[in-house]
Amino acid sequence: MSSRMCPDWPELTEIAPDLQLKHYTVAEAYLPSEALVDLDDFPLDAVAICCDLDKNVFYAAHTDPKVAAALRATHWYEVREWTTSGPGTDR
Repeated sequence: MSSRMCPDWPELTEIAPDLQLKHYTVAEAYLPSEALVDLDDFPLDAVAICCDLDKNVFYAAHTDPKVAAALRATHWYEVREWTTSGPGTDR
């Protein structure tokens, strides 16, 4: 387990076992440009997102609300949405 691993990983593994949710700064996550436009005054070096970068899924409880709102307007999913109505539905 890495130091970036979300501390809620046991609970999240039950919800979405295929995801690897970790904590990143906005700059490290290379978020979509449409989300970055909404974050124009946000400090990019702030640890502000808990996500699975490969599957474009974020955990809202550990993601800055401004970042979460920006991601909701993109192709990214919140973890519960991913498992109920997104690509993780059939997993």
